[in-house]
Amino acid sequence: MDDPADFGAVAAANAMSDVYAMGGEVLMALNLCAFPLAFPDEVITAILRGGAEKVREAGGILAGGHTVNDEEPKYGLAVLGIVHPDRLFTKAGARPGDLLFLTKPLGTGTVATAAKYDAASPADVEAATRSMRTLNRAACAVFRESGIRSCTDITGFSLLGHGMELAEKSGVRLYLRRESIPFLPGTTGYAGEGLFPGGAIRNREFYGPQVIFNEEIPEKIRGLLFAPETSGGLLAAVPPEKADEVRKGLREAGIPCAEIGWVESGSGIMVQ
Repeated sequence: MDDPADFGAVAAANAMSDVYAMGGEVLMALNLCAFPLAFPDEVITAILRGGAEKVREAGGILAGGHTVNDEEPKYGLAVLGIVHPDRLFTKAGARPGDLLFLTKPLGTGTVATAAKYDAASPADVEAATRSMRTLNRAACAVFRESGIRSCTDITGFSLLGHGMELAEKSGVRLYLRRESIPFLPGTTGYAGEGLFPGGAIRNREFYGPQVIFNEEIPEKIRGLLFAPETSGGLLAAVPPEKADEVRKGLREAGIPCAEIGWVESGSGIMVQ
């Protein structure tokens, strides 16, 4: 990301994703900033502008914030949202037979790591940035209108980590089809070079014992499924009777959603 405004926009989209993962709408946000004293004013301005524009796109109000001096630049937001209690998404609502829908391809963390080493192509970085900047608002609206009950967003704990949280709280097993899981352009190539975020190792150590892989799944794919995501998509458990309505809604909203598996009785996650 060459434009500092992209950093602000991505940070804002990532922060607001928690509201959408619960079926809500964003009401307001507060900036949380930490910048070095010598940081260029124009860079700070661009970061704040990018975040403010994304909050406005979400229909929320940016109501100020807090700024401190720090040697390492940091920017994020505290977000307040609202949701009707009867339409609340939780991680505890998945049931055997539900279908699993994922609303963004994976790979933002891996592409970002490759970019840090100047190993990522500009086109791949642009695709990852575009994905991270995209709000989960429209996908949330489709899921909310269809009446689903179980959802989570995919961020730092990876697809398998956040999926494991959903499986544990719902008391079910997730069955994922490897060939149905989408990845951003260039991602599998960077994974083959070992360009994973550091969090991928920690995620694998913590969640790995509860995941069963088909032995034919390559190591690079396993690594990608444990890799942290920034502003990833929503993972929703959709009852079969609502699946057609969800497919139609996502298609009409222009959301390239993937059906990556289903929910079974049992525990943990199986990747086949």
